[in-house]
Amino acid sequence: MTEDTVTVLVVDDDPQVRSLLSDYLSEHGYAVIEAASGAALREAVARQVPQVVLLDVGLPGEDGLSLARFLREQFDLGIIIVSGAGETVDRIVGLEVGADDYITKPFDPRELRARLKSVLRRYQRPSAISQAAAGASVQGTRRVVMGRCQLDLDTRQLLDADGGELPLTAMEFDLLNVFAARPNRPLSRDQLMQLTRNREWDPADRSIDIHMTRLRRKLEVDPEHPRVLRTVRGVGYMYVPAPVSRPNPAA
Repeated sequence: MTEDTVTVLVVDDDPQVRSLLSDYLSEHGYAVIEAASGAALREAVARQVPQVVLLDVGLPGEDGLSLARFLREQFDLGIIIVSGAGETVDRIVGLEVGADDYITKPFDPRELRARLKSVLRRYQRPSAISQAAAGASVQGTRRVVMGRCQLDLDTRQLLDADGGELPLTAMEFDLLNVFAARPNRPLSRDQLMQLTRNREWDPADRSIDIHMTRLRRKLEVDPEHPRVLRTVRGVGYMYVPAPVSRPNPAA
């Protein structure tokens, strides 16, 4: 195993599912840790923090949604919710508490691998060494003012007015990055899905709307009446930068 090996924690109470996923991911170069319950998950992350967690929402005892909230609050890692076909509400709540993506059973392992790679790409931040080599500095970082916050495009961080870092999932960063590059341009949900996840938007998929609600809570002064991330009726969403204030000419 090299230091570049990605560790995936597979959390499912079905031993057959865990075994199938473990075998498949191991064949493709991932290091896999298995857990059958919430208690086992907590023990596993105490020993080693993985890069991504595949989390079944239908666990016995402590449910997957509570565990997703715990993981998001404590660790900077990718979370993919695994749910049954009839567990739409669980998928929605999972995204609301900070999961990056979801996949529905039964699924093609190749689709899971594609989503896994997509989540991993979003969590790749430039190292301190590479930033120093590139001559990065506080003055030289690329930051975009978005409402009450600043988005640092180099470190993938969202900063409040005092410079403190706000929690930001990989998908939330991707959405802000897309908007920052396309100010004052209405973007449909299908466009946002293609630009952030490289797949078509399903009209039954509410994930974009859920992420937008979370982002408005962070960026907007009044999330109920958004002025930065606006809804464009019949189209989708639009990022509206604050107007640049200009000094009054001298009298």
